[in-house]
Amino acid sequence: MDLHLHHHQTHFRYDRMFPFLWAYAALLALVGFALDSPRNILTGLVTIILSEDALITDYILIAGPGAALVNAALVTAISICVLYAADDILNGMTLVVIGLMSGFSLFGKNFVNIWPILIGTWLYTRYRKEPMGAFANIGLMATALSPIVSYIALDNGWGHPILGVLFGLIIGFIMPPLAAYTYRIQNGMNLYNVGFACGLLAFILVPLMSSAGATPTTYYHWAKGYNLIFGLILSGLCLLLILCGFAFSGKPLWAVWAGYRRLLQTSGRAPSDYLRMFGHSPVLVNMGINGLLGTCFILAAGGDLNGPTIGGILTIIGFSAFGKHAFNIMPVMAGVALGGFVMHGSLSDPAVQLACLFCTTLAPVAGYFGWPYGVLAGFLHSSVVLYTGSPVAGMNLYNNGFSGGLIAIVLYPAIIAIARRRKPVLQEMDYFDQLEHDEPITPPVVDQVVAELEEI
Repeated sequence: MDLHLHHHQTHFRYDRMFPFLWAYAALLALVGFALDSPRNILTGLVTIILSEDALITDYILIAGPGAALVNAALVTAISICVLYAADDILNGMTLVVIGLMSGFSLFGKNFVNIWPILIGTWLYTRYRKEPMGAFANIGLMATALSPIVSYIALDNGWGHPILGVLFGLIIGFIMPPLAAYTYRIQNGMNLYNVGFACGLLAFILVPLMSSAGATPTTYYHWAKGYNLIFGLILSGLCLLLILCGFAFSGKPLWAVWAGYRRLLQTSGRAPSDYLRMFGHSPVLVNMGINGLLGTCFILAAGGDLNGPTIGGILTIIGFSAFGKHAFNIMPVMAGVALGGFVMHGSLSDPAVQLACLFCTTLAPVAGYFGWPYGVLAGFLHSSVVLYTGSPVAGMNLYNNGFSGGLIAIVLYPAIIAIARRRKPVLQEMDYFDQLEHDEPITPPVVDQVVAELEEI
C-alpha cells in the first residue's frame, strides 16, 4: 500500500469528526445555559478569568455550574479552531485533546490563560520552520501550566500581565522538545506524557518564581451537592456514546461488539490509536463504558461530582480513544482505592477521588504486564501523587501525569528485570514495540504502523 495515499485518505476520513466536535462544544454550552441565567454566567466567567487557578480551583464552586460549563465550551471551541487552523491530522489523540481541554476547563484552564502557551508553541514551529499541525496537540495539552500564567498575571504583589504572558510564551516554546524527550524515557507506560513533561518544567519555574519573591500557594475549592444533576448528565452522555457506537456503525451489532472485545485485548501501551486500529464504533462504545465506570466509581465511593472529578471522567472518556479500556483501568483504580483505604482511611477524600480517576494514566502497566502489576502501580500512585503537587504549588494541572511518569520510569525496568512480560496481547502491539524511540512519535509514524497492520 502506498503510504502517502493511505496518509491522505486517513486525513480526509477523520476530517469528518469536526462537526461532531462542534456538536460536543455546543452541548456543553447548552447545558451551561440550562443550569444558570446568562447574567450569572457572565459574572461567573469574569470570576474564572480573575482566578489564579492553582490546584484545586473548582470553577463550579467559585463561579457556578453554568459559567464552568460555558467556559468549557469556549475552551473546547478554541481547541477545535486551533486543530483546524493547524491542519492537524485528526486521530485518536484528537479525542484525547478534546476530552482533556473540556475537562480541565472546569478547574484550571480558561479561555484567556491558555493563549500565551498556544502562541508560544506556534512561535516554536516558526523558529523550527515546521508545520503547526505536528505540534498543535502538544501546545494544547501544555496548557496544563496555564495556572502559572494566571498567577503571574494576577498577583499584584509580584507579577504583572506582561510577565505572565512572557512565561506562557516560554512554556509553549519549550514544551514540544521536552515532551518528545520525556516520551522516550517512559516506555509507553504513562499515557499522560505531557503531564510528566509539565511537571519537570514546573519544578524549575516555580522555584525560580519563588526565588524572585513570588509566594504561590495551593487552593482547596471543592464543590458538593451536584451528584444528582451531573450524574444524570454524565450517564446520559455515556449512554449516547454507546448508542451511537452501535447505531451509526453501518455494521451488525455483533460486529461492533466483536471489535470492542478485540480492543479489550490490547495493552494500551502508547501509542495505541484505537480510532485507527478499530474504527469509530468500538471506540465510541469504549468511551461510553469507561465514562460510566468512572461516574459509578465516584458515586459508589461516596465522592462528589464537580469540576475536578468531572474533568477526570472526561479525561478517561477522551483517552478511551488512545489506550484506556475497562480491563486495563480497573486494576489501577482498584490499586488506588486499596491505597486510599489502607493509608488514608476514606475513598471520599478529594485527593483520593482524583487519584482514582487520573491514575488510569498507568493503564498500560495493567494491560501489558497483567492486572496484579496494575494494582501495584495504582497502590504506589495513591501515595506518590499526594506529594508531587506540593513542590510546584499546584501549578501543574496534570499532577497525576507527573506522578505516573515517575512510577512508570521505576516500575518498567523493575518488572522487566524481575518478572518479564507475562500477559499476551494482540499481535499489532508488537509493531508498536518495534518502533525506534530515537525520534518523537508523530502522526505519520502512527500512519505507517496502521498501514502495516492493514496489509496483514
